[in-house]
Amino acid sequence: MLRAAASPRALLLCALLWHPAAGYEILPTAVNITWSSINFKTILQWQPKPSGYFYTVEIHGQTSDIKRKCMLTSETECDVTDALRNVKETYTAHILSVKPEKMDNFEEPPFAASEKFTPYSQTVIGKPEIKTYSQKGSKLNVMFEDPLTPYMFPNGSFLSIQDIFHHDLEYKLYYWKDQSSGKKDVTTKSHNFEVSVDSGKNYCFYVKGIIPSRRENHNGQESMVLCTSVGRSILDEYGAEVFIILAVIAVAVITLAIVLPVVLCKRKKAKKTRDVREKELLNGV
Repeated sequence: MLRAAASPRALLLCALLWHPAAGYEILPTAVNITWSSINFKTILQWQPKPSGYFYTVEIHGQTSDIKRKCMLTSETECDVTDALRNVKETYTAHILSVKPEKMDNFEEPPFAASEKFTPYSQTVIGKPEIKTYSQKGSKLNVMFEDPLTPYMFPNGSFLSIQDIFHHDLEYKLYYWKDQSSGKKDVTTKSHNFEVSVDSGKNYCFYVKGIIPSRRENHNGQESMVLCTSVGRSILDEYGAEVFIILAVIAVAVITLAIVLPVVLCKRKKAKKTRDVREKELLNGV
C-alpha cells in the first residue's frame, strides 16, 4: 500500500531542518586558524582573504559570555587581547563568514572554530630587559626587568608578567667565559643575579624567563647577549684594525709636525728675499 504524499508544510520543515542557515548562500569558511600570543598580547590569524563577504570573530569562554571582535572585517587577523582578560580560562574562537545584509537574520552564519587556547599556559614569555650589570673582582651582578603585558592596574600602569604569574615564574641566567663555549646557569625568582666568576676574566650572559609548571612552552625568549669588559685590552675590544688606523694617523701627525715648520721657514726666507729685491729695485730707481 502506497503512503500518502507529504504535505507542502512538511516538505518546507524538512528543508529548513536540512539547511538551518537558509538565507545564507554557501560562503567559504576560515582555515589555518592560529593563536599568536606573547606576554598575553594575543592575535588570531586565519585564511583566506575574503571576497564578497566579511569575517566576524566570536570568542567563546568556558564560563564567560560570548564576545564579538573585529566585526565585518576584510582582514585575516584580529587582536583579541582584551577579550581574554581571564587569563586562566580556556577559549575557542569562531570565525564567522558573513554578509552585512544577513546580520539581522536569526540564522547562524557558517563559521570555523579554532583550537582551544588558554593564555596562562600558552602565551610566550617575552624577552626580559637587562637594566644594569657589573663585574667586580670575582662577582658578576646582573639586574633586569620583567616584560610588560597589555593589561593594566586601576591606576593605569601596566601589569608585568610577574604580576600575573607570581611564583610560577622564574628567571634563568646563562653565563660563560668570553670566547668559551662552556655555559653555566643559575635560577632566581627575584630580579637580580649575583654569581661567582674568575677574577680578571670577561664573561658574556643572557637572561630568560621560565615556567617549570608548564608541560609545553615553559621557556621564554632570551634577552640580548651582553659581555663584561673587565681587564679587556683595547686590542680585545676593537681588534687590530684600530691599531692600524691609529698608526697611520700617528705617522701623518709626525710627518706634518716635521714638514710644516720646514715649509713655513722656506716661505719666510723666500718672502724676505723678495722684500730685499723689491727694496733694491726701488733704490735703484
